[in-house]
Amino acid sequence: MENNVFPKKLIIETLRRMKTEISKQKGYLTELEAKIGDSDHGINLDRGFSEVESELPSLENKCIGEILKKVGLILMSKVGGAAGALYGTAFLFAGKELEGKESLNKDDILQAFIKALEGIKSRGGAVLGDKTMIDTLEPVVKYLEDNSGYVETREGWVRITGVAWQGMESTRDLVAKKGRASYLGERSRGHLDPGAVSCYFLIKAMGEGKD
Repeated sequence: MENNVFPKKLIIETLRRMKTEISKQKGYLTELEAKIGDSDHGINLDRGFSEVESELPSLENKCIGEILKKVGLILMSKVGGAAGALYGTAFLFAGKELEGKESLNKDDILQAFIKALEGIKSRGGAVLGDKTMIDTLEPVVKYLEDNSGYVETREGWVRITGVAWQGMESTRDLVAKKGRASYLGERSRGHLDPGAVSCYFLIKAMGEGKD
C-alpha cells in the first residue's frame, strides 16, 4: 500500500474475506472436529463471521480499534464453545491496541498480532505444544517480531502464511492437552487441531488482499 499503510477499507475487506474463507471451509472444519471434539467448530465460526459481515456497514465510520472490538463481541456472543471466547478475546485485545487508528503500519500489525496472542493465552491458558490455535498463531508472532516488514507485500504474506501452515501442521503429531480433545489422550495424535486449522485460514485470508 502507499506509504506502507493499511487503510481502514482494507481492514474491512479483510474481515469480509475471513467470512468467505470460513464459509468455504466450514464443512472441512466440522469434519476435523468430529474426529476429536464436538463437530460444530466450522458451523459455529461460520455463524459468527456471517454476523460480523452483516454488521460491517454500520461500522465503517468507526476507528479500526472499535471495529475489531465489535468483531470480538460478536464472536463471543454468536460462536459457541471455546472458539467464540478465544477468537473474541483475540479481536478485543487487538482492538484495544489499535484504538483511534484510521490506518495501520507494519508496527501496528505486529502489535495487533502480539495482543491477539496474549488475549488467547490469557483466556484459554494454552501454551505452544498443547495442540491448539496457539500452535498456529505463536510461530507467526515470533516470525513477525523479526520480519514485520513482510506484512507490506503479497510475497511477504505468502511467507507469513507458510509459517502459519507449518504451525498448523505441527498439531497433527501432538497430543491434545486442552479442551474436549484432551479427553482422548494419545488417540488425539494423528489429527489436526480444528482451532489451529481455522486460525490458519484466518491468517491466509489476511494476506490475500495485499498487493
